Amino acid sequence: MTITASRPAAAHRRKRSVLARAFGITALLSAGGSLLGLLRDLLLARYFGADQGTDAFLVSWTVPETAASVLIEDAMAFLMVPAFSLAIAAGTGAATDAGAVPGAAAKPVVAAQRGTVSAVSPGSSGTTVTTVRTGSTGSTGRGRANPVADLVAATLPPLAGLLALISAATLIGAPLLVDLLAPGLADPGLAVVCTRLTALTILPFGLTGYLSAGLRAHQRFTGPGAIYIAYNTGILAVMMLLHGSLGVRAAAGGVAFGSVLMTAVLLPPFSRHCAGLRPRRRTARGAAALAVSPWALLPIALFTLMRQSQVFVERYLASSLAPGTISHLNYAEKVAQMAMTLGVMVCTVTFPVVARALAEGDLDAARERVEKDLALVGAVVLAGTAVLLACAPQVVALLFQRGAFTARDTAATASVMRVYSLGLLGQAMVGTLVRPFFSTRPAVAFGGGTARTRDRSDWFPLAAMGLGLLVTGVLGVVTAPRYGALGLAAANAAGITLTAALLLVGIRARGVALRLRPVLLGQARLLVAASVATVAAYGAAALVGPLPLPAVLLGGLTGVVVFVLTAAAVGEPAVTAPLARLVARSRTRGRQDQGEGRHGR
Repeated sequence: MTITASRPAAAHRRKRSVLARAFGITALLSAGGSLLGLLRDLLLARYFGADQGTDAFLVSWTVPETAASVLIEDAMAFLMVPAFSLAIAAGTGAATDAGAVPGAAAKPVVAAQRGTVSAVSPGSSGTTVTTVRTGSTGSTGRGRANPVADLVAATLPPLAGLLALISAATLIGAPLLVDLLAPGLADPGLAVVCTRLTALTILPFGLTGYLSAGLRAHQRFTGPGAIYIAYNTGILAVMMLLHGSLGVRAAAGGVAFGSVLMTAVLLPPFSRHCAGLRPRRRTARGAAALAVSPWALLPIALFTLMRQSQVFVERYLASSLAPGTISHLNYAEKVAQMAMTLGVMVCTVTFPVVARALAEGDLDAARERVEKDLALVGAVVLAGTAVLLACAPQVVALLFQRGAFTARDTAATASVMRVYSLGLLGQAMVGTLVRPFFSTRPAVAFGGGTARTRDRSDWFPLAAMGLGLLVTGVLGVVTAPRYGALGLAAANAAGITLTAALLLVGIRARGVALRLRPVLLGQARLLVAASVATVAAYGAAALVGPLPLPAVLLGGLTGVVVFVLTAAAVGEPAVTAPLARLVARSRTRGRQDQGEGRHGR
């Protein structure tokens, strides 16, 4: 009995260890990519400052920003990580009917017999039984089913063709696109040239997102974590070599070159781990085992585009304000989002775990993982928000105030960053919640099942984001004439926070029944800790005086320490649990060291 009871605990420890290693790898590589991205922004400010030229480039940067959001970070991940997870589950004999997950009253019962899986799911209209053929996900042999290889063969070639067409259309339509995005731009001709260069990123970004999804579903995080190192390396190389001769066009060319490097980084590991990239003839039986629903793509893609439209609204309204306003908004957002990016890395690592649990019908495991993710993401983001609110002028001066970037630009950017930071928690919660929301009904079915059909709840994230975007637009129109960039930043924060609140409530309709009271109490405790930490960090930074580096170091360290201590004092598990594990591990290691010392004597 003792042995039986210990197996789940051992499996839990192994899973936690795998997630910890994956997070460590992702955090390390993402930190490298973020540092190179920061260096990219530093050089952009040093070489070109904040004027009509950088405004023109940043309008063109809307294309790769949108493409990255749709094709790497959000839509492609929401679509393909669940699809690959379901393919893996089908190959190992643990797949369930995805259409039976939402609203299920109990966990589906899964039984594997002789290469098939029968998923029995109680639903509102009775019991649903779906039989799925299964097989190995390893190397394919004659007569052996390989759902992962079938998925790649069915989806990658048409995806590549579609992306190439979109890239060509964007390049040709660049003048119209610039006019739509920023009609008041001072130098639209330069923006058109830069947009045609950045349009080349669409195909490699899409391939990068697809390959990343496959690797993450297979618990391979090194390649996906390194993509932004490759991306920013390409941008820096071209910008440093050609900024003197091409001006800001060098930055746009670097974006295109960096996107190609991203795909090149992922091709070898994907070919090695994800069923290979060799051409593969699909038999009639293999084709029948895979069904894809094009209808499922639409709400995911539209949600991601609407989320990115917050940037469109900002730049559209800012293009009619003073030259440099778009640049101030961009620099402020890039710095502030570093805290959010670190927090969202948590759910980036755990997303395959949630998708796999949903593919196997384990709704309880998915719910627990999402609740933990919300707490951890909130802790990381709010700690960063406290430091940014307290030390915004010193951070901006330390990073950007040199060359063409003046003290006036520092003051304007710091003010915008403080307001924009108020929406970071909302942005992080949207990123955390929308992943399991779309994973509950994957667009792919295997083994003779039917791909998912329409469901009104599929459109809930789009409706929530639409209301948030409406709030952003209305507040932006009202506040921009009087408050400028500050009004636009406040509108952004208000809109995304509303979207997060709606998703937090709406995800329960998809079968992931979050316990709202504990989740909200946890976020409230973290907000208390962030408030105390902001005051402490501000006071510490003020003690140093005008020197930015000591102020940022002292203020940042003080803010983080006070945040952790305050969160622990109010009993927030997102902080106390990791601290307890750290203390226990230190004591265990200390006892081992003592034992080794006695043995040596």
